[in-house]
Amino acid sequence: MIKILENLKFVILLVFFIANSQNEKSVYDYNLAFGHGFYKNDGSETRSTSGKPGHSYWQNSADYFIKVSLDDELKKITGSETITYTNNSPDELDFLWFQLDQNLFKKDSRGNAIIPLAGSRNGAKGQDFDGGYNISSVKLSYENKKKKLSKKTMFLDPVSVTGYQIYDTRMKVNLDKPIRPRGGKIKIEIDWSFISPDYGSDRMGVLETKNGRIFNLAQWYPRMCVYDDILGWNTLPYLGAGEFYLEYGTFDIHINVPSDHIVVCSGGLLNPEEVYTKNQIQLLEKAAKSDETVIIRGADEINDPYSRPSENDRLTWKFKIKNSRDVAWSSSSSFILDAARINLPSGKKSIAMSVYPVESNSMDSWARSTEYTKASIEHYSNKWTEYPYPAAINVAGNQGGMEYPGIVFCDWQRKNESLWGVTDHEFGHIWFPMIVGSNERLHAWMDEGFNTFINELSTDEFNDGEYKEPKRNMHRFSSYLLREKAEPIATPPDNMKEINLGLLAYYKPSEGLILLREQVLGEKRFDEAFKEYIKRWSYKHPTPDDFYRTIENVTGEELNWFWRGWFINNWKLDQAITRVKYVNGDPSQGSIVTIENMQQMPMPVIIEFTTESGSKSRHKLPVEIWKRNKKWTFKYDSDEPLKRVKIDPDFVLPDVNSSNNTWNPEIGAANAENLSAYVGEYSSSMIPVVIKMVVENNELVAVVDGQPNLYLTNDGDGKFLFEEADLEIQFNEEKSSFEMSVSGQIFEFKRK
Repeated sequence: MIKILENLKFVILLVFFIANSQNEKSVYDYNLAFGHGFYKNDGSETRSTSGKPGHSYWQNSADYFIKVSLDDELKKITGSETITYTNNSPDELDFLWFQLDQNLFKKDSRGNAIIPLAGSRNGAKGQDFDGGYNISSVKLSYENKKKKLSKKTMFLDPVSVTGYQIYDTRMKVNLDKPIRPRGGKIKIEIDWSFISPDYGSDRMGVLETKNGRIFNLAQWYPRMCVYDDILGWNTLPYLGAGEFYLEYGTFDIHINVPSDHIVVCSGGLLNPEEVYTKNQIQLLEKAAKSDETVIIRGADEINDPYSRPSENDRLTWKFKIKNSRDVAWSSSSSFILDAARINLPSGKKSIAMSVYPVESNSMDSWARSTEYTKASIEHYSNKWTEYPYPAAINVAGNQGGMEYPGIVFCDWQRKNESLWGVTDHEFGHIWFPMIVGSNERLHAWMDEGFNTFINELSTDEFNDGEYKEPKRNMHRFSSYLLREKAEPIATPPDNMKEINLGLLAYYKPSEGLILLREQVLGEKRFDEAFKEYIKRWSYKHPTPDDFYRTIENVTGEELNWFWRGWFINNWKLDQAITRVKYVNGDPSQGSIVTIENMQQMPMPVIIEFTTESGSKSRHKLPVEIWKRNKKWTFKYDSDEPLKRVKIDPDFVLPDVNSSNNTWNPEIGAANAENLSAYVGEYSSSMIPVVIKMVVENNELVAVVDGQPNLYLTNDGDGKFLFEEADLEIQFNEEKSSFEMSVSGQIFEFKRK
């Protein structure tokens, strides 16, 4: 019996503990939210305080000519590349840094060393193979300083380099002669090979199908590191989670594969007559004029030798893409190929293409891929800025979803809404970071988050809302968006828990932009500013401050409180109604309403008033009420009694505590019954707890010695509630006793 009593006592005391957590005083500090000093740097010659590129903005460039060969039996890729690197910076460069991302798959790589025992999306999923680059040659061709040189004579003869240094996923090459600033050039020739992993950190790999392997190749060639005005050389190692930061340039790619393979690659195909049959060329020409999907190579043609040019055992496919930061490609004998025209707002055309195995060939799956690709590209081109590349290609593979300029890899098993979602998301990346070239390795939210935001708008529009999702209840979603142990959005991806990457890189920044667009700025102002950001930083390298400054300057709003709370910190939002009182006790004279910001995140306020007759109206308050106040009191011009007052009636703000958002006459302290009849001490024969009922600020408060006070909600007719703890107190008519119900258990208390 003693054990039972102790357990019951624990239940009661637990209720009071929960009450304390729900009735905290405001922790809001308005100086922390709105104080000066948000921007740590003034403007410079390269970056304006307005958010524009500065009058002396510069960035370097890298052009690539690559010849590559695929051994589909050994899964071996062998390549030779020539990089023409231009130094537009004001600095002499005495050495160069390169990214060797394939070295992630070496057994002794840093990325492998940090994979937990539980496994990871990153790395090679435990595959035992000899990964990483074999660099067989590095040569440099220095600039010829003589005047009046042709393109053929502007560089000296190449010189072999023997002292290059490889550090995990990076390579350093020291130069005998520095590259001059503001336009100096150098050519680098690198010969290399590697064995492809089957699962390449969910970004590349090899998929086995019944008609042959699908090779999706990415991070497949040594690439220049970025030298910029922020950090100089950006040399963070590739660990798997942090994506990429790359220079723009022109890519000429020659891909040699078995002749029964179909190859797709970033950019435009230069030699279709050498790699397609005459019939396939005619069908491609038809697709280029068709808004409906045209089958170029169907399921019944797989393994048909007449579906491929048959003169040689191997074919070389030649591609070119301009103003690109990267290039990726795919090759397989198992591909179905279809295509359709993409209509761009300028009147120009591009082409949507899909390649996939017969296992994916159904109308609820990849047979709609080209339709999805076309719709996605056309939407973003009309909404933000025009798609820049000659083709948009969706490739089925064993990647969940991965993006590259003009080509994406998506899961071969996806269907319906899931396939639309991943296709739309990966092609949205053409705008972030392929066009707007932010540093993904440091600021994942600037591409994943921005892209997730524009995906919401495109999904709403696609096929008259075929996959449109209902609006979220942001009060419920707040427990995910603002969870305690999550790092801030601004955390680099390699510094955050892998389980938090989806929240902090994708969903939370996206919801932040939706809040700005729908609740703070309005759609028109936000869209104008967001388009301006894209325009200013197309094919350039923006930082977070460039984004923040652009949005503020174009909209004319101070938003440091929002950047601080949502992106830099993990502040919570909790708006509360603390008091409603009629003027002079007369509803016809209006109401005096007091609201309070309980947590650190400020936001504008929307309050809905419902009168006894059922009429409704809304009152909006700007975020500036919180600039120097924790509480705000205002008059609402009502002319009849109020039935309900509610903050955020549409649940559009991520308020972490809905229990303090509503007032009605039954729970309104200023208009409640005389509570003095309930005052007194009450004890129970069932449990050794004494509860003292007192009145504070016209509210009934339950007090237990040594425990936090429990502020009760008046539900009328002698019933008081604390819903968060599933607690009810029902007094008898004489107010001499009450029954307390806690999670289905009932305890009787009598006045002492």
